[in-house]
Amino acid sequence: MTEQTETRKPALSIAQIINMSFGFFGIQIGFALQNGNVSRIFQTLGASIDTLPLLWLAGPVTGLLIQPLIGYFSDRTWGRLGRRRPYFLAGAITTTAALLIMPNAPVLWIAAGTLWILDASLNVTMEPFRAFVGDMLPSRQRPLGYSMQTVFIGGGAVLASLAPFVLNSLGVANTAPDGQIPDNVRLSFYIGGIALMAAVLWTIFTTREYSPDQLEGFGHDEDNIFDPHGLAEEPTRPASGFFAGWGAGILAVGILWNLAVYRLSGDQQFYVLGSGLVVLGGLFLLNSLLVRGNRDAPNFLSGILGDLATMPSAMKRLAVVQFFSWVAMFIMWIYTTSAVALQAFGTSDTASAAFQSAGDWVGVMFAVQNGVAAVYALVIAAVARRIGTRRLHALNLIAGAIGFAGFHVFTTPETLLIPMIGLGMAWGSILALPYAILADALPPRKMGIYMGIFNFFIVLPQLLVAGTMGPVLRSLAPGLGAAAGGTPLLAVLFGAGALLLAAASMSIVRVQSGRDRAG
Repeated sequence: MTEQTETRKPALSIAQIINMSFGFFGIQIGFALQNGNVSRIFQTLGASIDTLPLLWLAGPVTGLLIQPLIGYFSDRTWGRLGRRRPYFLAGAITTTAALLIMPNAPVLWIAAGTLWILDASLNVTMEPFRAFVGDMLPSRQRPLGYSMQTVFIGGGAVLASLAPFVLNSLGVANTAPDGQIPDNVRLSFYIGGIALMAAVLWTIFTTREYSPDQLEGFGHDEDNIFDPHGLAEEPTRPASGFFAGWGAGILAVGILWNLAVYRLSGDQQFYVLGSGLVVLGGLFLLNSLLVRGNRDAPNFLSGILGDLATMPSAMKRLAVVQFFSWVAMFIMWIYTTSAVALQAFGTSDTASAAFQSAGDWVGVMFAVQNGVAAVYALVIAAVARRIGTRRLHALNLIAGAIGFAGFHVFTTPETLLIPMIGLGMAWGSILALPYAILADALPPRKMGIYMGIFNFFIVLPQLLVAGTMGPVLRSLAPGLGAAAGGTPLLAVLFGAGALLLAAASMSIVRVQSGRDRAG
């Protein structure tokens, strides 16, 4: 046996992969409760459908800030709990607290503030789990690792999505006095908080991590789909002038955008996009000063922006796919309750019993979606080996687009479960296949930071939706909105279009090994 073979990262048993992935069961309970109920909570507390995207800003903004921050520091952490597990624990504690607070919000602004805390905490816990698979598994097991995460994501989401419906079936009220959260939603959040904490603790206590020295000592992985002889040297970071030029350009675009919104009396939500560009341009300009004497300046901002500018080619191409995929997912979470209430329950009155019943049924629909994703994840790695990761992901995204279109075909609660099959296939694929491809393209010692940066392309589309979808749909309401059957039903058509663009974008993703020769 050669020295290189002896130092290869060892394969883990199925039991070990289950243990290291089980925490995602709890994390997804938190996300599913948030995704399935937050719009309902906001509207119950008086929010209009036009303001929902703005209120949902908590998710993308906190993800944009938290995930690269946690990735950067978790790459540099090593202690008694290891490298990633301290962040699992801290995030689980704060997430549990937020889940207990959220359904007791007495007014809209408190609910909106709690969503910021909840989403930040979930991101603190989730980001290291993505890097965890890259740390612990050799290349050939990474599709299995991310698929196992998807199984637990689906399982947790099924239980959390069904909870309000099941509790109502058991006699817990799904209506409440005007402006109050129904008891079945409240109890679902309590149960979810406890389950999340227990699942994350299971992973913490049943898993051990490789130390930084052990990770550096493993030999090259001949199963790596990009470079079987070891990853190439990391590229040199750009000099100060690069950041100064891009910063000035981005800042100018942001300022001009906001001026145009002001001059044209545009909707205030459009300022979200312009302000985001102003902030990003300012950060680039600040970094140009920080790296003036040393392009590898050892600080958080320079590390993030330097690695962003030198992303591997595969990551840049996958970023385009992720961008369009998450435009669609964010639209789904925001508008599904209103679309189902309108299409299958014949109401847009958020104070009505029919609207609350629609909210419960959306939980069932999301449970079907996540159940499909969980079951599909059991075979997705094997299917990817046969037809190619790239081709399979594109087909799954097309299935999701068909699912969105199905909202216009099916008009009863029961038949609206059918579109969730296609959306479940897309969701399971989005959670597994891009990460399996990406992990092979990343240097091991920067797995956390690059996974955090990859999250930018999940967050940026959500910011785009939050800053533009409300006024765009409002302007289209008299024409296209009416033709589609209502504003929420027009929104899901935008979701279908976004998934089709994501599927088309898979054509630019290139991988080089037998694992994807068919793709």
